Amino acid sequence: MKLSPGRAFALFAVTSGIAVLVGCIVVAVSEDSEAAWARNAWVWAAGALISFVMARAATQRMAWGCLLLTPAVMVATLFSSGPSGVHRWVVLGPFWLNAAELLLPMTVVAWAEAVARRSPLWASVSVIGVILALQPDASQAVALAGAVIAVLLTVPSSNVFRLLVAVVPVAAAMVAIFRPDLLQPVPEVEGIIGLALETSPALAVLAVLALAGAVLSPLAAVAGSRAAAVGLTVYFALSALAPCLGAFPVPLVGMGVSPILGAWFGMGLLAAGLRDRAVSPISASHAA
Repeated sequence: MKLSPGRAFALFAVTSGIAVLVGCIVVAVSEDSEAAWARNAWVWAAGALISFVMARAATQRMAWGCLLLTPAVMVATLFSSGPSGVHRWVVLGPFWLNAAELLLPMTVVAWAEAVARRSPLWASVSVIGVILALQPDASQAVALAGAVIAVLLTVPSSNVFRLLVAVVPVAAAMVAIFRPDLLQPVPEVEGIIGLALETSPALAVLAVLALAGAVLSPLAAVAGSRAAAVGLTVYFALSALAPCLGAFPVPLVGMGVSPILGAWFGMGLLAAGLRDRAVSPISASHAA
């Protein structure tokens, strides 16, 4: 199979950049303060740089580390002081970072490789799913469960193994959906598409098209299906569709740095895993 990480990376850079830019324009027109939109803009640039470094330098050991780091950070969110009894964030300096939005994209990529190799680390998604139900975060729980199912259907495996792996994330997603979520929507976060529509219908259409392009960009990585690319695409898609069904953040377009950084991290690790296997650090470290 021909691997084309650069194609996916470039497509994501263009489409995500447009999505972030449209969100910045909408908020700049609608709000007096430039703090929120300026933060999104420079975080997108920083994320692009970090992702580029990841694409060239990530190793299999680093990928496996994601599957240990993410559950640990997710556990920490349960002890944070979240508003209205919701616990989704970790504090890093002036930033409140949504741990799931930040870490799940690269976790999905690393997890697809773990499942393909039958590593015991496949069980990490069960732990993460349970924590998402406890937070609660229905959008991320559903996105994770969807990505898990997509990967399992792409990787050759028995139906028994698929059921064993998927049962906890899917059950956790169902629990998260029915748990009360008392957070109130914020126009520039959850309602950014409506705000764009009020500002200019053309901007709203551009935002939706750019977000769709960013969602589908992992599929440009390969000439055919690959578990990590498919799983990341499904995760992106369900995260992007969640605001249509409830008060959930709109990734990339809405104000919030976690989805921007998280998406870049996922694309960086995906590109690293799709490099030529003869020279890939991921493959070389595994062979060693």
